Amino acid sequence: MEKLTGSVYNIIYRNEANGYTVFELGGETELTVVCGSFATLSEGEYVQVRGQWKQHPQYGLQFAAEGYEAVKPDSLAGIEEYLASGVIRGIGPSTARAIVDVFGFDALDIMEMAPNRLIEVPGIGKAKAEMISKSYAEVAALRQDTMFLQSLGLGNNMCARIIKAYGSGVQMRVKANPYALIDDVDGIGFRTADSIAASLGIAKMDPYRISGGLIYLLKEAEGEGHVFLPLDELIIRGAALLGVEQDSVRERIADDVLLGKLTLREKDGGKEIYLPWLYRFQQGCAKKLISLNESGENLYKEKELLQTEREGGIELAPEQRQAVRTALQNGVCVITGGPGTGKTTIIKCILALLYRHGQRVALCAPTGRAAKRMTEATGTDARTIHRMLDYSPDGGFKVNREAPLEADALIVDEASMIDIHIMYSLLDALPHGCRLLIVGDADQLPSVGAGNVLRDIISSGVIPTVRLSKIFRQEENSMIILNAHAINAGRVPEMSNKSKDFFFEACQDEVTAARTVLALCSKRLPGYFNIDPVRDIQVLCPQKKGECGVVRMNALLQQQLNPPCGAEVKAGEYTLRIGDKVMQIRNNYDIKWRRLTDKHVLQEGQGIFNGDIGYVTLVESGGVTVTFEDGKEAYYDSALADDLMLAYAISVHKSQGCEFKVVVIPLISGPPMLYARNLLYTAVTRAKQVVMLVGRRQSVEMMVKNNIISKRYSCLDELLRMLALPADALFNGDGLIPQEEEPFAVEDNA
Repeated sequence: MEKLTGSVYNIIYRNEANGYTVFELGGETELTVVCGSFATLSEGEYVQVRGQWKQHPQYGLQFAAEGYEAVKPDSLAGIEEYLASGVIRGIGPSTARAIVDVFGFDALDIMEMAPNRLIEVPGIGKAKAEMISKSYAEVAALRQDTMFLQSLGLGNNMCARIIKAYGSGVQMRVKANPYALIDDVDGIGFRTADSIAASLGIAKMDPYRISGGLIYLLKEAEGEGHVFLPLDELIIRGAALLGVEQDSVRERIADDVLLGKLTLREKDGGKEIYLPWLYRFQQGCAKKLISLNESGENLYKEKELLQTEREGGIELAPEQRQAVRTALQNGVCVITGGPGTGKTTIIKCILALLYRHGQRVALCAPTGRAAKRMTEATGTDARTIHRMLDYSPDGGFKVNREAPLEADALIVDEASMIDIHIMYSLLDALPHGCRLLIVGDADQLPSVGAGNVLRDIISSGVIPTVRLSKIFRQEENSMIILNAHAINAGRVPEMSNKSKDFFFEACQDEVTAARTVLALCSKRLPGYFNIDPVRDIQVLCPQKKGECGVVRMNALLQQQLNPPCGAEVKAGEYTLRIGDKVMQIRNNYDIKWRRLTDKHVLQEGQGIFNGDIGYVTLVESGGVTVTFEDGKEAYYDSALADDLMLAYAISVHKSQGCEFKVVVIPLISGPPMLYARNLLYTAVTRAKQVVMLVGRRQSVEMMVKNNIISKRYSCLDELLRMLALPADALFNGDGLIPQEEEPFAVEDNA
């Protein structure tokens, strides 16, 4: 790497959240544009940056800094410029000049080693000298913290995040327990913390290390959808990760349970280990669902239903009528069923009946797309769960048990997407007696986040549930819906290409399939259906890797649909251009956005969420502007751009809750855990007008037969059944004992 030394002449852009900065560095001959992450930086500061030159397509030659350190200026003018920069409180241009006049080249050494001598400078009294000395010490400490973190092998971006999280005392806190970084700093996992610990000489058997590894494994399991891990499985995983004996892991788990760092639940002779908050979420959801169900008032009247049908010009089928009756007779009700089974008609009918009783009804869905679709279908405003609960990065969900939702009834759609954390937050915000209607397709893929909420509620047998199976006449001509139900029932879909909305094109290898998808998306489908190739067509891939995987298909589709033309910005493994279709790939509650409403009122807020789809509308130095489909406009600098991925092709898991005009699905071959029935079913049900399967007929047949559903460790169904039992049945020796009264020991002979 090359090194450049000079003063920070002009800060062009700085993101205080992550330290990403673009500035002009004043060298010996000319100004150089430098970009990178810096924990702290001020104009006039003298720094040495390490990195490489890069050619920006729009802004020309820049220096990409990968490391830096503050250095002392080597000239009197440089010292004066640094002191006058404003980085040290109490020193302005005139005071800086006076300090240099008195102490010359020794000015900075005296401020560091003998700050009491500052009173020798005209205009500096004792109080001001103390303020200057304190400020200079803080700046020096920040430099030392940065150099300390860099010595541990951390890059600028990570150094900036740690310093932002810890403020002063970075070295002390990191040396005391580097594994705390896993919880305290976004982006640091166990392996990074373990590497830091090794650099600091922390022993392999250190309790902090083993505890950190256990928490990492439970969080990793959470990312896989699990709410807990069986004790024996956690011990095996822990020993393998940490390179220690299983007995050491077992002992550490027992200690951490006693300390409250982990939660133990016993069941039928087995033991389950939870992160405490995940157990609390499951227990809280179970308690609130039981409470809401028991507190619901019976509002069902047959005459009112008949009158609503007449006024709406509809005639409900028997199972639809049963769904309406169940929803109005109980405090909580689940309605589940596939596409075309009349869920929307039922929701509209229930809405009308609730309004007859003067009920205040709120509608919500997990994603912006799903909420918009719900609004269009019912004629009633629906919001995302985050928006309805008024989420803010600093305060979390502002609508909660202390400030509950002002509603007598809540209808939640696309509930298969809801994980245990969101469900807990949603239930926590409902006032006592609020009616809850949960609508979703339990046969789709489960939520991306932890838990098995919808399926657990249904399988518990405690919450009244109506499963819809009849496909209604107005939908019978749709081969998409007929084939979706066939797939869900374990039958191979009709692929004769005789319908107007479901097609199959045979390809025997990945390369041919990828070329076919490319031709379909760029020419054939847009020409035949008169649609926009970027906004109206969505490629859904079962997996990320391979010629027909998400990454490769995005590269091919971008090259075909939006070739290079002007400025570009690197975002992870992708390069972004104006016009690109992109998706937010993680919840980021800090990103600021603005939006013009239909009434041309400017709204501003924070938070872009996993799965939000938008389009790059501007590319400029160091970042891009994205306009999302719900109208939000957000700016991403180079660091934040890692939250984005190209979205010409996305995984089936990422498509949950979305609906697209045309869906193209490449299917060649893949692992059985991915190439399963519920994945194909979910992909097909994302299409509104057209489904196009591309690949091997054998792969389609194999997916239909493969009804493997990935096992998720969760206990919401068991907790619901436990709480629904009579009080005297709770302590019967079958493990149905509240957590706070369970034994903590986890030894084999416990």
